Amino acid sequence: MGKANQSYDVIILGGGAGGLFAAIVAAKKDKKVLVLEKSNKVGKKILMSGGGRCNFTNQFTSPENFLSKNSHFCKSALSQYTADDFIDMVKSHNIDYETRKHGQLFCINSSKDILEMLLKECEKNKVNIITNAVTSIIEYHEDKKFYKLNTKIENKKDSYSIEFSSSSLIVATGALSVPSLGGSGFGYDIAKQFNLEVTELQAGLVPFMFSDSTKDFCASLSGVSHKVNASCNNKTFSEDILFTHRGLSGPVILQISNYWKLGDSLKINLLPEKIASDYIKEIKTNNPKQLLKSILTPLMPKALVAELEILLWNDFKSKPIGEWPNIQIEKIGNLLNNWTLKPAATEGYRTAEVTLGGVNTDYISSKTMEVKNQRGLYFIGEVLDVTGHLGGFNFQWAWASAYAAGNDI
Repeated sequence: MGKANQSYDVIILGGGAGGLFAAIVAAKKDKKVLVLEKSNKVGKKILMSGGGRCNFTNQFTSPENFLSKNSHFCKSALSQYTADDFIDMVKSHNIDYETRKHGQLFCINSSKDILEMLLKECEKNKVNIITNAVTSIIEYHEDKKFYKLNTKIENKKDSYSIEFSSSSLIVATGALSVPSLGGSGFGYDIAKQFNLEVTELQAGLVPFMFSDSTKDFCASLSGVSHKVNASCNNKTFSEDILFTHRGLSGPVILQISNYWKLGDSLKINLLPEKIASDYIKEIKTNNPKQLLKSILTPLMPKALVAELEILLWNDFKSKPIGEWPNIQIEKIGNLLNNWTLKPAATEGYRTAEVTLGGVNTDYISSKTMEVKNQRGLYFIGEVLDVTGHLGGFNFQWAWASAYAAGNDI
């Protein structure tokens, strides 16, 4: 059955972090706001983030933590609404949080605290939220400067189609990452409808998979982690690597995946705080009877050393280091500091935390997130070609871009 048209000042497509926050900001300006969420509940990605503790921002947020074809685009929004601003909001709701390494802020109790905070603010400011709402047609009426949305609402109790209209439309649909939590390309379809370019898309903050012998090597160490440096395309990160049955994961791999393209090699420094060959030679001089595995075990997980021994120095495993020629030590040392791997692929959007690329920011106002040549149309959050590093930066981009859009309406 159909229902009569409902009119709002602003309609927001997507009930994730950015969509809910934009709704709050706009509603505080006495705007009549509607949020349309296609899944059965809002904030699913908030709930699963940070291992259920929601890494909701990073105190060291700066433009250097973001990737985009236009590296300057994020600056204005990030300066309008800072990490401290969001922290103040968290404090005002008496949410317990903690600061972890690298300035990452997490809830102490649960990600639910952040979602409940946003929903309380929505309720207080009379934001209307409708779930199970799938919008199929968006029309812009140039004469009266409003958007008309044909939307189907389908839940257990009822199913009907309805037309909504508004003078402003905010696209906060997210992107392709984690489709099980609602990720989709709908925002890109809207962009293309209004003749906006979408840049090349790729899964980001995502584990690597291998098809060569490295796959078996990683599988044999599944669950083992170790702090390394990972480098690709002149970018290096220092954090833990995690071996999995499919390949490599862990914070350092997720970070470097944003800079990797199919066909690229990856360099892993397994001993980032030492020049391995010099260190081993020093032990050779001072304690020549030691085996190499005994030298390395204090520096790396025992299981990793055992597998490296089979892979790199199996013929020398029983020889004390004093019997090793220096050329062999240098060879092994170089491999430990420059272990070069070639991933076959990433695990893709199924496990990716973000989508690299998106709506080309050349078409968007960096101050307001409004489309330059399309009045009242805004794009915020992950759907744009702005991607943050791991560590709360993508949430901060959601809050900042949502604030810029909501404040402009």
